[in-house]
Amino acid sequence: MKNKIIYLILTFLMVFTYSKIYAQPGKVPSFKIVESNGKIFKAENLPIGKPLIIIYFSPECDDCQRLTENFLTRINDFKNVAVVMITYLSVESVSQFVARNNLNKYSNIIIGTEGKYLFVKNYYNIEQFPFIALYNSKCYLIKKYYSKEINLNDLSDHLKNL
Repeated sequence: MKNKIIYLILTFLMVFTYSKIYAQPGKVPSFKIVESNGKIFKAENLPIGKPLIIIYFSPECDDCQRLTENFLTRINDFKNVAVVMITYLSVESVSQFVARNNLNKYSNIIIGTEGKYLFVKNYYNIEQFPFIALYNSKCYLIKKYYSKEINLNDLSDHLKNL
């Protein structure tokens, strides 16, 4: 029992330290996710010179499903943007979400799980889903949107002004 407690404390400290070392306020977090096809995608693989939208979501969340459906009806507003959708749930959940929403047909959308590491979730202090962070083409944070205040018109207008 004592070893488990020590292990948990050390694990927490490692995650906390990792997030502080690699987190640069106002910049894209140095994330790593597993896509539905099992491939690893890292922040360093993001396309250079494009605005970025990070959506933190849960495949089981009704608000996240509605946001995704509404987002896809306006996909032309976001065709020149890299979109990364991140969850903490299993690759299987991600695969089902991708299939249900036919997300594989959009080359600018990357979707995956960070699993139990919760680096991105902790980086943004996310407590509700969905969450959106908008970055300009130089990877500087422009705006954060929280679940009840996500407005796709506002998001699209911010992109037009970048």
